[in-house]
Amino acid sequence: MPTFDVYANDPGEPIWQVPASGAARFSWEYDDGRERLLALYQKGKDKQWDGQLRIDWDLEVDPYDALGTPEEAMALYGTPYWAKMNERERGELRKHYASWQFSQFLHGEQGAMICAARIVESVPDMDAKFYSATQTMDEARHAEIYGRFLHEKIGMVYPINDNLQSLLGDTLRDSRWDMPYLGMQVLIEGLALAAFGMIRDTTNKPLPKQILAYVMQDEARHVAFGRMALRDYYKQLTDAELREREEFVIEGCYLMRDRLRGVEVLENFGIPKAEAEQLSERSEFLQLFRRLLFSRIVPCVKDIGLWGERLQQAYVDMGVFELGDSNLDLLMAQDEEIAEKLDAERFAAEERERVAEVGEAIEAGQRLTG
Repeated sequence: MPTFDVYANDPGEPIWQVPASGAARFSWEYDDGRERLLALYQKGKDKQWDGQLRIDWDLEVDPYDALGTPEEAMALYGTPYWAKMNERERGELRKHYASWQFSQFLHGEQGAMICAARIVESVPDMDAKFYSATQTMDEARHAEIYGRFLHEKIGMVYPINDNLQSLLGDTLRDSRWDMPYLGMQVLIEGLALAAFGMIRDTTNKPLPKQILAYVMQDEARHVAFGRMALRDYYKQLTDAELREREEFVIEGCYLMRDRLRGVEVLENFGIPKAEAEQLSERSEFLQLFRRLLFSRIVPCVKDIGLWGERLQQAYVDMGVFELGDSNLDLLMAQDEEIAEKLDAERFAAEERERVAEVGEAIEAGQRLTG
């Protein structure tokens, strides 16, 4: 079924064209490279996987409770609107929220694929071009997976959120080669990782848990790539150039914080936009969710050398400043371990099932010949 047939809202024109600027850079140095980045490139090659095969698409999903979302996580919980809803209507609200969340993941992954391709084109170093090529494939796989989940398991897609689209546009229009790194690898990918992780760690539904765990295993490499490349480059910039990047980060963080309201969902349930914004702002769960979403961004920004006074103050105002001391390496290592553990558990269970089937077949054969 065409995606346009399952959009909850009109997405507008089928193609969004972003005028891009900047130079394509060729490097004639093929033998040399940074050891850490080449090692990450090798890991990117070794860790390629097929979303059609690694994920168990036969698992059933209830579109009206796709993520096992608790009632208190819904922005309308505890309001007169919630009290008036029957169970069918509350299930419909869960379906819309799950569709909205995974739709933003889908659109973000397409943006990541395009940004990774832009990095291949514009970054001056061959080792970075090599790695970005593997990331482009990773992001294509992620977009494929999220699109399939939305089409086959939920049956509904939401258009890209205005604020996410704005940040993507700003990232792609900038002619400086490091901006796709900063906008995508640090901001959008960092936000996505935290959102993926919160759902991965709280859902009791096996299919979305698989999808998120395996995508996060890839994303851990992507963020490491952005940190390596930008940390090296930003050491060479002037204070004025660093402040320009910090302004971009500040604006992007405010955009993403405001992106996370899901107001579009509430509007589809007949709630006026202004009231929907107020309800979302008052939701204690969403306030906690939005704060924790910066758990990957703030330490990464600090690590790459963007930590000026105005940026620090912005994070104080957002209530996330202390996240700058988080251990990002530990978080990324945990992401990889969770995916590997999930694989081990799944394949061990499948092996037990195969052994049991063989044993039953042998017993059946013995009975027939006995």
